[in-house]
Amino acid sequence: MTSLSNKPTGWFQIGWSTDLAPGDVKPLRYFGTDLVAYRDHDGAAHVMDAHCRHLGAHLGHGGCVVDGGLQCPFHGWVWDDQGNNVRIPYQDRPSKVLMRTWPVHEWNGVLSLWHDRDGKPPFFEPHGSLTDIAPHLDGLSFHPAGTGSQSRFTPSRVHPQMVVENAVDPAHFAFVHHTPTIPCVLQEDVTATSWHSKVGFGGRWKDAVDRPEDDLGTLHLSFRGMGMGYNALTDAERVMMVLIAATPVEDDGTTEVFGTYWPQELPTDAQTGAHLERIAQAKEALPEDLTIWEHQLFRAAPALATSEGAGWRKMRDWCEVFYPEGELSPQRLRDLLP
Repeated sequence: MTSLSNKPTGWFQIGWSTDLAPGDVKPLRYFGTDLVAYRDHDGAAHVMDAHCRHLGAHLGHGGCVVDGGLQCPFHGWVWDDQGNNVRIPYQDRPSKVLMRTWPVHEWNGVLSLWHDRDGKPPFFEPHGSLTDIAPHLDGLSFHPAGTGSQSRFTPSRVHPQMVVENAVDPAHFAFVHHTPTIPCVLQEDVTATSWHSKVGFGGRWKDAVDRPEDDLGTLHLSFRGMGMGYNALTDAERVMMVLIAATPVEDDGTTEVFGTYWPQELPTDAQTGAHLERIAQAKEALPEDLTIWEHQLFRAAPALATSEGAGWRKMRDWCEVFYPEGELSPQRLRDLLP
């Protein structure tokens, strides 16, 4: 997949809430950049460039959370969550230099950051509610994303666009995931920065006609940007919500892939543990995709079946918004946004 930029714009997962307790400091590396994540004493998570602007010490190795921000382990300089130097222990006033900080979003146990190659601020919001993923999830309760419902694959070669293109590729379900039949796309709702599909599985949807109030036997796929793809699979027993996220690590195409699983909470789960079995079943699907994605060659002009052409062209055009070299003009983007 080396022909695609490995520095797309958008929100990208960097871990889970369970990775950072209050006061924790953790080194990270994404987008070819050394970073440091920490959780302050009030419980908020933050990310900034890793190397202190003073003499370049890595804040993720020995840095500590103090009142006012993150303290460098080398000379004690303190940086707040906006990147301001707020304290130099051996000088009366702080420096005016700034550390680069990265916008962070934390929702449903998932930590993500905003990346833009040129440092531009976010121009769209990440998912922040269940109804962002599918309307019928409203009012349901889900088991939290604990360590048993998390999968991580690193290093990988899975570009984020590989994940998002599943939204226009129902045929792969029969051959990669061994569904009895090829499902059908029932509904698409696409804006400049979001893509939502409803896919029907089995004979219930053989006419390929959507029934808006019927979600049994369907999979809702929801993307805001192409960094994080939420899936909501609804069967007769429960709803299973899954997040698949691919986050670039290095310019050479190395990525990290995350899988997060939230089964709907049912009253009998405490006695039967059925939700744990459902998580184990759901976890089987992502490695099946990874087997293909790890060795896949990206073709800018693929030889498509007649039925695939329109969907694939629409998806490729949509993805262009998130690449700096193919970025739409600000005016055009404003015209497209809802």
